[in-house]
Amino acid sequence: MADPSTNTDVWLVVPVYNEGQVIREVVTSARETFPNIVCVDDGSSDNSADEIRAAGVHLVRHPVNLGQGAAIQTGVEYARRQPGARYFVTFDADGQHQVDDVSAMIARLRTEPVDIIVGTRFAEGRSESVPWLRRMALRTIVFLSPRTRRLGLSDAHNGLRAFNKKVADDLDLLMSGMSHASEFIALIDHHGWRVAEQPVTILYTDYSRAKGQSLINGVNIVADGLFHTRMRK
Repeated sequence: MADPSTNTDVWLVVPVYNEGQVIREVVTSARETFPNIVCVDDGSSDNSADEIRAAGVHLVRHPVNLGQGAAIQTGVEYARRQPGARYFVTFDADGQHQVDDVSAMIARLRTEPVDIIVGTRFAEGRSESVPWLRRMALRTIVFLSPRTRRLGLSDAHNGLRAFNKKVADDLDLLMSGMSHASEFIALIDHHGWRVAEQPVTILYTDYSRAKGQSLINGVNIVADGLFHTRMRK
């Protein structure tokens, strides 16, 4: 386990919507390595906010549900205002992401000429752990997105991303729902951010599987992203 004192310049941004069952455990575990965490409670109707407070991390609340893209944007805006903040991570609330993967991504940001690192489930044989329907959806998304392939990304809809302050300062997500993932790719391309991938392990539990995207939803995400890209030009 990394010494948390070495990560005081890192902020984890956790969008939260009705994750009261797991959110305290997720952020308490992450906080052992990364002391700075901001959870954005995106209009939850359960006890998510109480669990976040009990975990002792920063809490920002949306009065209504605006979607994951809006929650990430709010969290990044909060984190980038904090003194000493240099690196930022988008981290899921449902327990799928692994702290060790975040540590590896941050180490690369500190030492390599990259601005943003995107996790990939499709490296080193790790895709076998991905449910087949989701695997098909993710592959379809990449196939339908020339920009994603041009950037050399194999898993553009992986929610685990780490980036530097240059990216954080320019981040301007306008798509509030899950389509923000396609928008992230458009912003990487538009700003010329130096991007790399990091093999990561996604922990699929019964809880997280119940919240997965179907194939048709994946296709819809790409369609929304392509439309939004045209609107940005």
